Amino acid sequence: MDRNEIEIRQHIGKIVEGIEAKDFDTLRRLYASDVVSFDVEPPLEHVGVEAKVRNWTNVFTIFQEATYELRELTVTVGGDVAFAHGFGRLSGTLRDGTTTNGMWVRATYGLRKTAEGWLIAHDQASVPFDIRTGRGVTDLEP
Repeated sequence: MDRNEIEIRQHIGKIVEGIEAKDFDTLRRLYASDVVSFDVEPPLEHVGVEAKVRNWTNVFTIFQEATYELRELTVTVGGDVAFAHGFGRLSGTLRDGTTTNGMWVRATYGLRKTAEGWLIAHDQASVPFDIRTGRGVTDLEP
């Protein structure tokens, strides 16, 4: 692994830390100010770091305690841009005390290197769907 890949893996790893600590400042610092996010909840596109932070606000409103797991992360670096992909799962205890194992999503990150280091400029979380029914398939595991 080269230095850039190590830095990117550490950077993406801070998503786990930020979610589990419910730390908006840590999460905010991971993203470019103009990040474009294709998250699992509507609308189709969330633009800007504040929109991304609102997504995490929604998560923290639903979860009393949240855990995020990332598996099989693959990183490709080319100069000042990089992309990474893997599988992510948000789970934990909901506000009503219910424990949930969550669901696995496909996670993709587009990053660019800035004076501050690597920042996430694009991310996407998605689930596969059953083409016959149009419904998401949320019981798959990596």
